[in-house]
Amino acid sequence: MESDLFLFENSLLWHLLIALFLGSIIGAQRGWAQRHNADGSRIAGIRTFALTSLFGGVSALLAKTYTPWLLGFGLLTMVIISSVAFVLSHRKHNDVSITGLIGLLITYALGALAVSGEPVIAASAAVITALILDSKPEVHSALKRLQEYELDAALRLLLISVVMLPLLPNQGFGPWEAINPYEIWWMVVLIASISFLGYFAIRIGGAKRGILFTSIFAGLSSSTALTLQFSHLSRTQPQLSPLLASGILLSCGTMFPRIIVVLFLLNQALALLLWPILLFMMAGFYLPALWIWNRHADGVSQPVEQNKNPLALGAAFFFGFLLMLIMLLTHTLLAWLGDAGIILLSAIAGITDVDPITLTLSRQTPSLISINTAIAGIFIAATVNSLIKMSMALFIGNRALTKYIAAPMLTTIVLASIWMVSQFNII
Repeated sequence: MESDLFLFENSLLWHLLIALFLGSIIGAQRGWAQRHNADGSRIAGIRTFALTSLFGGVSALLAKTYTPWLLGFGLLTMVIISSVAFVLSHRKHNDVSITGLIGLLITYALGALAVSGEPVIAASAAVITALILDSKPEVHSALKRLQEYELDAALRLLLISVVMLPLLPNQGFGPWEAINPYEIWWMVVLIASISFLGYFAIRIGGAKRGILFTSIFAGLSSSTALTLQFSHLSRTQPQLSPLLASGILLSCGTMFPRIIVVLFLLNQALALLLWPILLFMMAGFYLPALWIWNRHADGVSQPVEQNKNPLALGAAFFFGFLLMLIMLLTHTLLAWLGDAGIILLSAIAGITDVDPITLTLSRQTPSLISINTAIAGIFIAATVNSLIKMSMALFIGNRALTKYIAAPMLTTIVLASIWMVSQFNII
């Protein structure tokens, strides 16, 4: 019994020390930001913030022992003190900013949270609070450069993702329950997000760094969406066509190591058979991308004019509608052809994305389908997906974009197909 009491008291002591430390983190930032002010002119520095957090911890401890109202009275006390400090500061310095005072109240709450049994959450919140307080120049500078249509685009993106996406049912509807509204809208959000990210990456980092960053990001999520966006961009920014082509090849090439990772996690037998040819196809996309980039990157600095449409909702809605049709057609073929439609199903699935068919075939091998059928299905899905992206560049992008993309993609696909036929006697 005495041992349990000692451990309990020791735990409370550590939580109080954590509360004191968290207040010191926030106070260090506030003290550094006001380091040039005369002594006594600062409302709150490192000591005040540390003691405020400790006060929150002690209030939480007393609230546990006596009544929860003590925690509220402690917060009310801090509000009164902060209000008086604000009035005095306003009279003396004509300063109407309440950011530091809000930070003081948050510090009290974090101290109470640490002692209440959530020190990890309190520590995370303290670090985030210090970062927000420290980012004042960057935030204000970004807001001054932000255009009204860019803010509108950001709010629309939040509307379709944060508000609308969680409201959609994640279940099948229609014939064969083939249409899943959540999955379709998730693709719309993904494409719109890549469009938004690409716009600001190019705006902030310039053409070269922006395109490179966006390509790498999209390669880990949806290279098809990036191809669609960059193909449209090549029409309005033709001088960026070489870099856009390099970004498309880089993003599309990232699809192949992504498939390898999925296979190694779910079916190592398939991964061991497919990794050489998938790495070959990755190199067939990466090497031309690097060659194009090194040859043309120095000739482009900034885009001449940014398109005033950071959010390509039209293209995103079209792609979502296409995905809905593919979902319906996929289930139709399964109902008509059964297991014999695996190859055809892989080709159709590859029109939109290779990840779903890769996951399905890797899980069903060899219990339901043969190794060779799974290999053929995954390869065909990846090949069709690459051809679809090449077609997007051909029909949506300008002629220069097509010139840089078509040759490496076709050459890689033809050589890889010959390899597949000779090694596995399929295709």
